[in-house]
Amino acid sequence: MLTQNLEFINPADLYDPVPNGYTHIVITPAHKVTVYIAGQGGEDVNGTLSNDFFEQLKQAFKNLKIALASASVSPSQVAKINTFIVDHNASELAALTAVILDIWGDKAPAQTLIPVPRLALDGMLFEVEAIAVIPDN
Repeated sequence: MLTQNLEFINPADLYDPVPNGYTHIVITPAHKVTVYIAGQGGEDVNGTLSNDFFEQLKQAFKNLKIALASASVSPSQVAKINTFIVDHNASELAALTAVILDIWGDKAPAQTLIPVPRLALDGMLFEVEAIAVIPDN
């Protein structure tokens, strides 16, 4: 199934990842421009980080949307994200899944979640990076 120039595949012989907010395989069309978005954390425009994981999570995805828009790309063009969570736990995973499903629904990008002991900045609890494809005009 082709959506926004990306093909989303969830093989029948693998479990259904859609309720968990990702797709097993995303194929990008040939000869498209690829956009790499650096890790976006939960800092606001002034560089301030909330102490709250859930606030950082929301801000990081807001920052990701700003970065995507700056490259003339929408969330629907994101093929892959990597997410990083400090001291990962089930409630954080549930919150991450809810945000991803809110943004992408059943066409979520391929994703790797990596639990980490710390991130680049003191107090940083979450980060998301993305790979997107510029759509046809």
